[in-house]
Amino acid sequence: MKLTLTQFLTLDGVIQAPGGPEEDRSGGFEQGGWSVPYDDEDFGVFVTEVFDRVDAFLLGRNTYDIFAGYWPDKTDPADPVASRLNSLPKYVASTTLTTADWQGTRIIGRDDLVKDVTALKEQPGRELQMHGSAGLARSLMAHDLIDGLNLLTFPVALGAGTRLFAAGGLPTAFRLSGSRTTSKGVVISTYERVGRPEYGSF
Repeated sequence: MKLTLTQFLTLDGVIQAPGGPEEDRSGGFEQGGWSVPYDDEDFGVFVTEVFDRVDAFLLGRNTYDIFAGYWPDKTDPADPVASRLNSLPKYVASTTLTTADWQGTRIIGRDDLVKDVTALKEQPGRELQMHGSAGLARSLMAHDLIDGLNLLTFPVALGAGTRLFAAGGLPTAFRLSGSRTTSKGVVISTYERVGRPEYGSF
């Protein structure tokens, strides 16, 4: 399976707590919920397209806890997000989680995260999808395990907060394979990993 990451981020690269004020206040972050004013029909169309390609989910511990506290109660079979999250396999990467009550969940990464994720990618299927889970994403990008990125860049800068691409990350080149802009100005860019950067001079 191809491992893809869908991530919301601001113009200055912040990915922390896009969905609500209480989502993640770590580090004293007080600006949660910054993506909410930009919801529109175009955004919904893109989300449906993404979830139409998924065969399994890979989530970090914090994202899993947020999802597991919300989506199991959403039972509308026509909901493209709830129907997939509740029915497809979910893998949560954690060294501290001991049980996972959400149906279809398996805990991985206790001993060797890279080995476990590599094994998941070798299974047949279309996409193994990550949503959010930035800490896990940084760990996997350091090992070239994420194949594609869906980056949704919102027209707002916050000046503080956790960022997806941390200092000291593995230099990586990507190819832009698709781009669109929603009616409210969110730029949705899809990238495919192609290897190491190339360098030159003008």
